Amino acid sequence: AILLYLYTHSFWLTLLPLACSLAAVVWQMGALSLLGFSLDPMNILTPFLVFAIGVSHGVQKISAWVVEKEFGGKTPDQWAKGGINDPSQIPRRSPMHGSRETIKKLLAPGIIALTSDTIGFLTILFIKIRIIQELAITASVGVAVIIFTNLILLPLLLSFVQLRRPDRYRQRMLDKAHKKSVFWATIASFTRPARSRSAVVVAVVLLGIGLWLAKDMKIGDSEVGVPELRPEARYNQDAVLISEKFSLGVDLLTVVAETVPNACTENYAVMETIDRFAWNLANVEGVQKVITLPMVAKVINAGWNEGYIRWRVLPRDRYLLRQALSNIETDTGLLNRDCSAMPILVFTKDHRAETIARVVARVKELREELSLGDVAFRMEHDALEDVAAEDEVTEASLRFRLATGNVGVMAATNEDVAAAEKPMLALVFGSIILLCLVTYRSWRGTLCIVLPLVLVSTLAEALMALYGIGLKVNTLPVVALGIGIGVDYGVYIYSRLDMLLKEGYSLREAYNQTLRLTGRAVIFTGFTLAAGVGTWIFSPLQFQADMGILLCFIFLANMVGAIILLPALVRVLIRRKPEAEVAET
Repeated sequence: AILLYLYTHSFWLTLLPLACSLAAVVWQMGALSLLGFSLDPMNILTPFLVFAIGVSHGVQKISAWVVEKEFGGKTPDQWAKGGINDPSQIPRRSPMHGSRETIKKLLAPGIIALTSDTIGFLTILFIKIRIIQELAITASVGVAVIIFTNLILLPLLLSFVQLRRPDRYRQRMLDKAHKKSVFWATIASFTRPARSRSAVVVAVVLLGIGLWLAKDMKIGDSEVGVPELRPEARYNQDAVLISEKFSLGVDLLTVVAETVPNACTENYAVMETIDRFAWNLANVEGVQKVITLPMVAKVINAGWNEGYIRWRVLPRDRYLLRQALSNIETDTGLLNRDCSAMPILVFTKDHRAETIARVVARVKELREELSLGDVAFRMEHDALEDVAAEDEVTEASLRFRLATGNVGVMAATNEDVAAAEKPMLALVFGSIILLCLVTYRSWRGTLCIVLPLVLVSTLAEALMALYGIGLKVNTLPVVALGIGIGVDYGVYIYSRLDMLLKEGYSLREAYNQTLRLTGRAVIFTGFTLAAGVGTWIFSPLQFQADMGILLCFIFLANMVGAIILLPALVRVLIRRKPEAEVAET
C-alpha cells in the first residue's frame, strides 16, 4: 500500500486497486467453500498470488484511467513533446469517460492475460495427484475472479473518483515529462537495430546456458530431511541423527509381494524369491535396511535349532515353514491375515530425488529379471494344492507391487510430476500462442510476447537446479505462475506499443511513450511484487523460502524480458528497418 501510494500520490487510487484485489481473494475463498474445497499447507500461498496478479492489473487500470481523465487520452510525455507547459491547455474528461476509455483499451489485453493465467493453472489438473488438482482449481478460480473485480469492477469504481487538487497533480506530471530521463532513454534505445540484435544474441546465449543447467534439475526433493523445514530445523537434525546411529531411519519404501493365500507356509519358491528380491534391494546404494518375512523366518528357524548359525536359512519343508511362522502376527506389518500379501520394508538413508529414483528403478529391474507378473487368484483350497506342488515361481504365483510408505508416495508423486511437466508447458504456451494469434492476427507479434516467456521459464528451471530446489508439488505451480505473470507484462506493453505504431509513430518514439505509461506500471509492479515475496526468503519454512527465491526471480526476470527483450524482438521481427522519427501533430 505504501509503495502504491508513492506511485499514485492519491488515497483513492491506492485504495481501490487494493480493495478490488482483496475482493478477488474473498470471492475466491467463497467460491471454493461453495465448491467444497479448502486451503491446505501446499496451496496456502495461492491467495497471495491471486492478490499479486490483481494488483498488477489494477496498476495498469489506474495508470490508463489517469491519462484518459486528466490528460485527454494522451500521456504527459506526448503533451510535453508538443510544447505544452500549462496544464490548463490540456483538456480534462469526466471520471465516467476515463473509465469507459480504460475498459475499451485494456479489456482485450486484460482478458488475454488472465485467460492465459487461468489456462496455465488448469493444465496442472493433468497431474493425477489430488492435492495438486485442488491447487489448480483454487488458483484458477482466483484468477478467473480477477476478470470481474479488476477488469470491470475497478473501472466502474473509478468512474466515481475525483482527484484532490487535480491541477497540482497534472502540473507535477507535466513537469516530470519535460525533464529528460536517461533511464527511459536507455531502455528505449533497445529498439535501435544494433542494440536490439545484441539483446537478442544475449537472450539466445542465456537460453543455451539455461537449457544446459536445467537438465540437472531434480524431480523431487534434493535435500535430506523434511522439505517443508530448513536443514537446521530440529526435526531434520534429529532425522539425520537417527539415520546415522540406527539401522532403521524415518524414510520407508514398502514393496508388497502379492501372492496366493498361504503361500508363505506352503511354497518355498515364493519365499525364496522374496528373499532374493530383498537381498538385491539391500545392496542398492542409499538403502539402509530391508526387513521381510523370509528374513524373520530364517532367524526363527535358527532359534528352533539352538541358534546354530547354519540353520539361519529358509526351510524347504512346508511343515518347518509353518513352524517358523506360526507365531508371526499380522500386527508386525510383515503379512496379512491369509499371507497373500507380504510387505518388503525398505528403509532408505534419505528421500532425495536421486535416491528414490535409484531404488525404484532397481525394483522395476528385479521384477523383470525374476519374471514376476500377474497373480491368478483362485479358491483357497484349489490354490493350496497347486502351490504345494509347484517347484518354481511362475507369473501365476507372485507379483511385486509398488509402493507404500512415505518414500513410496514420493516416488509416485515424482513420476506423475515428471510425466506431466512437458505436456503442461506445451498446453500453457499453446493456449497463449492461440489467444495472441486470435487477438493480434500476427505471428511475429505473438513471438515477441511468447519468446521472453520461454527464456524466463528456462532460466527459472536453471535457477532451481543451481539452488537445489526440486520440481515437486510445492514448486510445480510456480512454472505456470511465472508464465502467467510474464503474459500480463508482455500483453499490456505490446498492446500499447502496437496501438502507437498504428498511429504512425516510429518504433523508438512509440516505445518511449509506451514506457512512460505501461512500462512504468510494469516496472513498479515487478519491483513491488518482488519486494513482497522477497521477505519469504527469510521464512523458517524451507518450502516458503524456495517460493520466495523463485517468485522474486520470476517477477524481476519477466519484467526485464518485457521491457528490454520484447521491443528488441519487435525491431528484429517486425520493424527491421529504422524509420524516420515521426513527430506528433
